[in-house]
Amino acid sequence: MSSLERHTDYGSTPLTEADLGSDPIAVFGDWLLAAEKAEVYEPNAMVVSTVEGERPSSRTVLLKGFGAKGFDFVTNYRSSKGRALLANPAVSLLFPWYSLRRQVIVSGDAHPVEPGESDAYFEARPRESKLASIASDQSEPIASRDLLEQRMRELLERYPEGSEIPRPEKWGAFRVMPRSIEFWQGRSARFHDRLRFTVASTGAADGWTLERLQP
Repeated sequence: MSSLERHTDYGSTPLTEADLGSDPIAVFGDWLLAAEKAEVYEPNAMVVSTVEGERPSSRTVLLKGFGAKGFDFVTNYRSSKGRALLANPAVSLLFPWYSLRRQVIVSGDAHPVEPGESDAYFEARPRESKLASIASDQSEPIASRDLLEQRMRELLERYPEGSEIPRPEKWGAFRVMPRSIEFWQGRSARFHDRLRFTVASTGAADGWTLERLQP
């Protein structure tokens, strides 16, 4: 038997409509907190999928904030995902909490936040992370790692410890306004529970509808 044929039973923990209530953002917060308490590695890591031309593209990004306004992450606006979202805001976020037998899928539209909000996210970054954001032309080819290291050394000299580092215009946050949020709970025999909230009209403030999906 190959390793690909092995399967761990996901258990019998149910997920019911009553468990979720009527506010998917609050439920997401509870599930994220549970992942943190269970010491899931990088519990705020999510797979961000975009549409680039006619083809999908995915990568792992860290969630930086969430709430009634949406889900935030930061990036280089000129990166492949930045360019893709500026051309087509359709996006999917997947939170894969494997050890908890849980996942959340957010489907919606992403748009850049106001500059002041991006400034706040940038200011919260460690010094070297700020400089890395400046040094890297994210997603673009480069001849060697040495060239990147040289850029970083030059920036470390230009911005000594304690100096103000301005946010580059190419860097900022996207906010994903969800159209749907699906909560997935693994069950035995691959007979999983899947419950999906869908926004009632054009915005989360207008309310949500909840439906059960077949596994």
